[in-house]
Amino acid sequence: MSRTLIVSNRLPTKVSRSSEGELQFSPSEGGLATGLGSIYRRGENVWVGWPGQYLDSPEDEQRVREQLTADHMQPVFLTEQEIKDFYEGFSNETLWPTFHYFAQFAQFEPHTWEAYEAVNRKFCDAVAALAGPEDTIWVHDYQLLLLPGMLRERLPEATIGFFLHIPFPSYELFRALPWRTQLLEGMLGADLIGFHTYGYVRHFLSATERLLNLSRRDGLVETGTRAVLVDAFPMGIDYDKYAEVAASEEARRLEHEYREALQGQQVVLSIDRLDYTKGIAQRLRAFELLLTRHPELHNHVTLLMLVVPSRDQVAQYQALKEEIDELVGRINGQYRTISWSPIQYFYRSYPVEELSALYRLADVALVTPMRDGMNLVAKEFVASKLDRHGVLVLSERAGAARELSDALIINPTDTSQVADTLFEALMMPEDEQQQRMQGLQAIVQRYNIHAWVELFMDRLTYSKIKQGALSTDLLDDATRQQLVAAFQQANRRLLLLDYDGTLMPFHTDPKQVRPEGLLRQLLAELCADARNHVVIISGRDRYSLSEWLGDLPVDFIAEHGVWLRKRGQDWQMIQPLRNDWKPDVRAIMEQYVARTAGSFIEEKDYALVWHYRRTDPDLGRERAQDMLTHLAFIGQGSGLITLDGNKVVEVKNAGVDKGTAAARWVQELHPDFILAIGDDRTDEDTFRAIPDDAYSVKVGTDIRSFAKYAVRNTADVRRLLRGLLTAEE
Repeated sequence: MSRTLIVSNRLPTKVSRSSEGELQFSPSEGGLATGLGSIYRRGENVWVGWPGQYLDSPEDEQRVREQLTADHMQPVFLTEQEIKDFYEGFSNETLWPTFHYFAQFAQFEPHTWEAYEAVNRKFCDAVAALAGPEDTIWVHDYQLLLLPGMLRERLPEATIGFFLHIPFPSYELFRALPWRTQLLEGMLGADLIGFHTYGYVRHFLSATERLLNLSRRDGLVETGTRAVLVDAFPMGIDYDKYAEVAASEEARRLEHEYREALQGQQVVLSIDRLDYTKGIAQRLRAFELLLTRHPELHNHVTLLMLVVPSRDQVAQYQALKEEIDELVGRINGQYRTISWSPIQYFYRSYPVEELSALYRLADVALVTPMRDGMNLVAKEFVASKLDRHGVLVLSERAGAARELSDALIINPTDTSQVADTLFEALMMPEDEQQQRMQGLQAIVQRYNIHAWVELFMDRLTYSKIKQGALSTDLLDDATRQQLVAAFQQANRRLLLLDYDGTLMPFHTDPKQVRPEGLLRQLLAELCADARNHVVIISGRDRYSLSEWLGDLPVDFIAEHGVWLRKRGQDWQMIQPLRNDWKPDVRAIMEQYVARTAGSFIEEKDYALVWHYRRTDPDLGRERAQDMLTHLAFIGQGSGLITLDGNKVVEVKNAGVDKGTAAARWVQELHPDFILAIGDDRTDEDTFRAIPDDAYSVKVGTDIRSFAKYAVRNTADVRRLLRGLLTAEE
C-alpha cells in the first residue's frame, strides 16, 4: 500500500523536559504543524522530523521513538552541536535572513554549511530507510533544501515533492549565497517544487536559468534527466476547525471576559512570533502615529499585541525584543490614563481557544510583516469571524495578499499609510465590513488546507506522468553497447550530425565556434571508412561550413535544409526560395537589437537570425517572446516560419527544414544503420524524419524530444563517436 512520507525539520509533536527533567510531549507551534496535523495520520502515512529536543541518552531516544512511532511519526535525532550549527546557524542565520530580504543579517560560515549538509544527509538516511517504491515523499521548507537531491541520488525512481513555506528571494539576493548552486540542485531533486505565490516561482526560475543555465518552458525546468514542474500553491488553513473553535462555548466565554475587561474599547489585534521579518516595531510606530493624528481615538481604541517568544537568546532577537519593550513603554507612558492603556502587550504563547476568542473580539487584525511566505494568522482571523464583523489590514509583502484582495492592503514600511489605513478600518461602516469579510471567507474556506494538499498531490502525480510522456532515456552502457554492435554489423552507415551544441559547444559569439583539431581529426577518421557516410546538418550558413570543414569528405545540409552539398559536388538549393521578405523582417529585428544590449542579427542567404545569448537572460527571453508574437502577427500567410531556438529567433521560408533534407539522404543511400544527433528544436525535424529503427540522440538538458536517447553535452557526443571508431579497431 502506498504511503505519503511528510518530511520537515520539526515534527508536529514537540518533546521537552519538565523542571524535574521528565520528558514531555506537546503539540508544536507553527503553520506547518497546524496545517498538516490532520493529514499525516491518515492510513499508514508517516511524518519524519526532529522532535525539538536534544536527547543525551539512548534510553530517552528509545522512549521518544516508541511514543512517536505509535502516532505516525519517525524522529530524526540531532546532536547539540548539529542543532547549533544546522538549525540555529545555517538555517536561521544564513537562509532565513537572505530569503526574507534581510541580507544584512546573513552570516556565511563554512562550518555551518557543513553541518547543514550533514543533517540533510541524516534526514536522507532516515527517509530512505522508510520509503517503499510506491511511496510519495513530501519534503518541506528551507531547512531541507538539499534533501530532495540527496533522495534522488538514493532513490532515482521515487516520487518527491518539495514545498517552500518562506519567500524565495530575487536572483540578486539569492546569488549572494556561496552555496547557491548546491541549494538549487538540491531542490531540483524533486519532481514538483511548490511556492506560495507566482512571484516566488518567477524568482526561482530566474535563479535556475542564470546560475545553472537550465532551460525552462511552461513551468518545467529541464535538469538533464528529468523535467521538474514548478508551480504556486497558496497554503490554506483548516477552515472548519477554526470556525468550530470560534463557535465553541469556551471561545465565547473568553471573548465575553475580555470584552468586560476592555470596557467597550475598539480592539486592534496583532499576533506574531518574535522576528525581525514581522514588522512589529514598525507597526507600533504606525499605531503611535494614529494616536497622534486622531486624539478622538484616545480612550476608545486598544492595540492588543501578542508576541510569541522565539530565539530570544540570539542578539538580533534580543535587540528586537528590547526595541519592542521600549516602544510599548514609551507609547503607553505618553498616552495612558487611569482608565485606559493604549497597548496591551503580552510576550507568551496562547492556546488555540484563547486565540480564537481574541480573533472574535478584534475589530481589526493588523498583519503587517516586512516579508512573509504566506501568513496564516490573516486566514485564521478570517475563519474565526463568524459574525463577519471586523477588518483585515494586510501587508502587500505577505503571500496571503495575493489571495485576500478584500483586505485593506498596505506597504508596511509606509508608516503614514499604515496609520491612515488603520483609521479607515476602525471607521469602516458595518455593511462594508460584512461585504469584505464575506469575500474573504469565501476564498479562505474554498482554498483550505485540504484543497492545498489535494492540489499539490494532484500536480505531483501530473508531473510524474508528464515526465514519462516527455522523457528521453539517457544513453546508458547497455544501450551504448547495442548501438555499437549495430554499427559494427552494418555496411552502409549514415551519421547525421548537428554542429552547434552537438559537435561543438555554444559560444556567446557564434563566429568563434571554429572546429579545433581534435574534432577535425575525429570526423576525418569517421570518413576514412568507406562504409560511413557523414552528414553535417546545421543551421549555419554554407560559407562558414565550407571554410571550416569543406576539405573533409563530408556532406553538408546548411541553413536548416536550404542548402545541400554532397562530397565532391557544388552547393545546391533544396528548392527555389525567395528572400524578398528580409528587409521587412530585418527592420523589426533591428528594433529589438536597439532595445536589447548584447543581441545581434545574423544574416543567411534565406534566413535571418536574432541572437540573444549575450544578453541578460530575463530580458532576452522577454524580448524573444515579444518578437515571436510580433513576427507571427505580421507573417500570417507570408510563407515564412519563425523558429524559437536556443537563445535565437530565426525566420526562414516555410516547408524547408533539417528533416526534409535528411530524408533525401535516407532515400538515396538506403542505409542499414542511421545515427542522428542534435541538440535543439530544429533537430526534432530530423528525429521525426528518420526510420523507427534508427538511433536518435538528443544533446543537453532539454530532454523533451522525439529522440530515443539523450546525452548530456558535446563531450558525451564525442565520446560516443570515438567509441564507434574504437570498436572497429
